[in-house]
Amino acid sequence: MREITFTVPCYNSEDYMERCIDSLLAGDECVEVIIVDDGSTDGTGEIADNYARNYPEVVRVVHQENGGHGAGVNAGLALATGKYFKVVDSDDWLDEEELQKLIRSIRRWEQAGKTVDLVICNYIYDHLYENKTKRMGYKNVFKENEICGWEDIRRFRPSQYLVMHSLFFRTEVLRESGVKLPKHTFYVDNIFANQPLPYVNTLCYLNLDMYHYFLGREDQSVNEKVLMKRIGQQIRVTKLVSGCSDLEKVREKSPKLANYLARNISIMMAISSIHLLLIGTPEAWEQREMLWNYVKNHDQKLYRTLRFRTLSGFTYLPGKFGAGLTLAGYKAAQKLYQFN
Repeated sequence: MREITFTVPCYNSEDYMERCIDSLLAGDECVEVIIVDDGSTDGTGEIADNYARNYPEVVRVVHQENGGHGAGVNAGLALATGKYFKVVDSDDWLDEEELQKLIRSIRRWEQAGKTVDLVICNYIYDHLYENKTKRMGYKNVFKENEICGWEDIRRFRPSQYLVMHSLFFRTEVLRESGVKLPKHTFYVDNIFANQPLPYVNTLCYLNLDMYHYFLGREDQSVNEKVLMKRIGQQIRVTKLVSGCSDLEKVREKSPKLANYLARNISIMMAISSIHLLLIGTPEAWEQREMLWNYVKNHDQKLYRTLRFRTLSGFTYLPGKFGAGLTLAGYKAAQKLYQFN
């Protein structure tokens, strides 16, 4: 069994996918790389096939009709044979030396008979064209190199949460969780990073600056203008994440995990609410109201938590004055944390 399966969903990625795939090949035959050509109309498929010919022991290629990022992840997970599973977007890349360190850690755990359901590493916001980076780490939350459970974790800072870029799930945990991402929908990485967490019993933080998350393309999904254009998909994913776990059942086993999941839903509610305010039309204001009512009707306890005990409550302040306060706080945080 390979240590890690990397899945690279690609759609018209010919201009940058080689940087991504080359970084993964540093794992040699300890990894498998599944390139999913999601109905590309440029040279993506040909580039993928060339990799498969040149690295037949490592690279596999799937050609499929366009189904979006989620369909690419689903295809990779269905075929994965590695002990761990990692999604790497085609415009991102991994640090090759840090990858080797991770593989050595996985081998040590295997030799010692230890099971780690989730490995957490650092990621880098890489504003490549501006020659700026911002490191996102977790030393304040987890003890380094120590296998632990959810009740051993410490408090996350406001700017911290577990994202797809930082996570290496044990493949069988993902399959047990039943995670399957919807087609033709952006922002599904939020589902992937949340739904499997209640199935994780053991986790380990490795202080490795592993994942480089590229920022700068005008068509990128995290670009503010693009996100506003796709706000309907953001709302859909927010609703799906809010209902993917029974937080009261999770709380019986792990209160800290339940609190974290509620906090992450809060962040997603805040993002949706803020961008609806940025759109600013009467229809957008109505959508914000409908989103909050959706949560209220489906889980009143979660609604009360989000409304009165978490960050998202500040994005649902009444009236135009409340909206102005919300947007002023958002702009200040955006400048501080450089998340767009």
